Amino acid sequence: MRKSLFRASTLVLFAAGAATLSGCARSGGGSSDTPYVARDVGTLYTAAKNRLDRGQYKLAAGLFDEVERQHPYSVWARRAQVMGAFSYYLDKDYAKAIAGAQRFLTVHPGNQEAPYAYYLIALCYYEQIADVTRDQKITDQAMTALGELIRRYPQTNYAADARLKLDLVRDHLAGKEMEIGRFYEQRGQWLAASMRFRRVVDEYQTTTHAPEALMRLTETYLALGVPDEARKAAAVLGANYPGTEWYERAYKLMQEHAPHTAAAKDA
Repeated sequence: MRKSLFRASTLVLFAAGAATLSGCARSGGGSSDTPYVARDVGTLYTAAKNRLDRGQYKLAAGLFDEVERQHPYSVWARRAQVMGAFSYYLDKDYAKAIAGAQRFLTVHPGNQEAPYAYYLIALCYYEQIADVTRDQKITDQAMTALGELIRRYPQTNYAADARLKLDLVRDHLAGKEMEIGRFYEQRGQWLAASMRFRRVVDEYQTTTHAPEALMRLTETYLALGVPDEARKAAAVLGANYPGTEWYERAYKLMQEHAPHTAAAKDA
């Protein structure tokens, strides 16, 4: 997954959000690793922010949790919820980061930091995306979360970054479909393979996998004995990706199987 391309911009966005919040915890009983020591809210929040600045993310998250546990009705508690979720994210404890951000949105849906919380949730899913050989449930969750952020806050910087990530997520899902389709094709399961390639063409036509999917459709349709459908797939490939290796291969296939009826290469 090419998510590293956007890691720098992600951290910039989060740093900006964190600065806004700190300039001014998740609840669930607070962190079990943090003993209860009564402290005023300013001292607690400052201690949490200091831990965060020093890269002690788990300790920072626990202290941000304490802000809300000890001072649940203060304005600091609202800030600490988001900062706690952010700290868990930096510690790569994605489950707690998501839970903290979701709780913040449940309690404060109209808060100015809501876009930030939605972005954090999406990013937690995004950074857990596995390679195409594994189950893609997380990938689907990332796509849903990114789409939700874009739908709710289309004009924000978070949405702009989400659009870039969504393109990569869609490309990743298309890659998974291609992998499964090639698996079926290698075993001569032509119908099952064609259904996977067809899905890429129908649902992920703007991804980098579309040209190969059209060539594979040409292959599988010929194997299934439906040359007219193969010709249509090759024609679409030629019209949209005329200079690619995939069109060259599809064109050669059509010449081999139906030399007198294959569409002209330059048509």
